[in-house]
Amino acid sequence: MSATEERAHTGDPLDPRLPSGPAEPFAEGDPPGLAGPFAEGDPPGPAEPFAEDDPLGRVAEWGPTATPVGTFRLVPVRIGRDLPLISAWMNDPAVAAYWHLAGPPVVTALHLRTQLSAGGRSVPCLGVLDGTPIGYWEIYRADLDPLARHYLARPHDTGIHLLIGRAADRGRGLGSALLEAITRLILDRRPACTRVIAEPDIRNAPSISAFLRAGFHVLGEVDLPGKRAALMVRERVPRHAR
Repeated sequence: MSATEERAHTGDPLDPRLPSGPAEPFAEGDPPGLAGPFAEGDPPGPAEPFAEDDPLGRVAEWGPTATPVGTFRLVPVRIGRDLPLISAWMNDPAVAAYWHLAGPPVVTALHLRTQLSAGGRSVPCLGVLDGTPIGYWEIYRADLDPLARHYLARPHDTGIHLLIGRAADRGRGLGSALLEAITRLILDRRPACTRVIAEPDIRNAPSISAFLRAGFHVLGEVDLPGKRAALMVRERVPRHAR
């Protein structure tokens, strides 16, 4: 992974102030996004890019999960379908400050293709709440990621990056509720995983607060390409229960 790709991969804005209108709902079983290839002559990425022994346990098959704010599911990204929506989110200055993916759609497309070509070690997804795409998520193997150079990783550590894309969905506890649900889902679907990792930028106070409310705690601070991060973790067995 190049330095540029590594910087992009460590983005994490949970609560950027995106000027976004309401997204169109889609039917259950009909994944979200906008149709059409991202560039003329460049076909969309494969729908099933992951190896047979999937390092993340087939995120596409995890299905919906009930949360206090509605039914939520992760839908793996298809570039030709989803690029316009994700690129629009990435071009807001508040998002660009953390994800470094502002520019024409091909900039975001390059990042997505890097994720999709990682042998299943990172799965880029749209987060879909009650049939409406509301944000972008990456579920990744933190122990197989460049992040593992910066902390004492355990086998099967699983990381989360995310952003909430719709203005109406921010500032009301939605992020922490979804983080709580997805963290429980990761631990349920990945028995070998003993903890979930996050590394929000230390400047991103709303993101850090949301992870804390979702049961994460801070291990320390680490210098990553493009940011100084709060290394946060939620363990399968809470510290107070030991």
